[in-house]
Amino acid sequence: MILNVVSVLVFILIAGTGVVLTTATGSPVWVASAAIIGVLAALSPRVAQQWERAVVLRLGRFIGLQGPGLFWIVPFIDVVARSIDQRMITTAFAAEQTLTSDTVPVNVDAVLFWVVHDPEKAALEVQNYPAAVSWAAQTGLRDIIGRTSLADLLRGREKIEQELQLLIDQRSTPWGITVQAVEMRDIVIPSSLQDAMSREAQASREKQARIILGEAEVEIAKSFETAAKAYQNNPTALHLRAMNMLYEGLKEKGALMLIPSSAVESMGLGGMMGAAALQQVQLTNKAELK
Repeated sequence: MILNVVSVLVFILIAGTGVVLTTATGSPVWVASAAIIGVLAALSPRVAQQWERAVVLRLGRFIGLQGPGLFWIVPFIDVVARSIDQRMITTAFAAEQTLTSDTVPVNVDAVLFWVVHDPEKAALEVQNYPAAVSWAAQTGLRDIIGRTSLADLLRGREKIEQELQLLIDQRSTPWGITVQAVEMRDIVIPSSLQDAMSREAQASREKQARIILGEAEVEIAKSFETAAKAYQNNPTALHLRAMNMLYEGLKEKGALMLIPSSAVESMGLGGMMGAAALQQVQLTNKAELK
């Protein structure tokens, strides 16, 4: 709030009136008087923006809030002590090298969104309310970090943000300030700890992979057990399976298969192997003729 167009118009009007009276009477007293009155009157009108509230003191005592728009004060008696911005305000704050509950130093950056809902309290109850809000946010963040483990700090951001918002709001409400939201932008941990956490995560993934592989082996063993019971009482099915195994193994040209003699005796693979070998020779001859 500064001298505005209304102040200029008031001064011009009064000064013009003095000039007219001086011209009519021929006395310069009117011009001098009009100039003094015009300067004093020009200090009276003030303008507050739409988002501002003016705190007016009269001889040091609070008399009220003015604005938005045009308002008038008594020069040299009334003083506009402060203009309070009632728009949403953002304040960045941080907690550097703060120990968590498990003694891990972290750096945390956050942003606070707040608004002045009571300009009178903000002007009269605290000397510098923006600085007070910033310090309250920083000390609240340090307090919460000190009561939280690193794992909870990394996983539970939303819960910590809500807790921090409630803590700051409790401290700032007597100042006429309401906290709308708190958002944590970044959490930085020591590089050595980052490497250790990376190795721990890798080991955990390897452990999980081995567990899954073992479970797969168990499922395969159970399937083999079920198949063995089916083949035990059905020799024909066993022979068909053996023939399929030979076919799969020999269908590639030039393939070589080694079969234990016990398998030859138990599954009757001798005749089948001879037939398969004969078929392989025939296929080879056909390929050479082509």
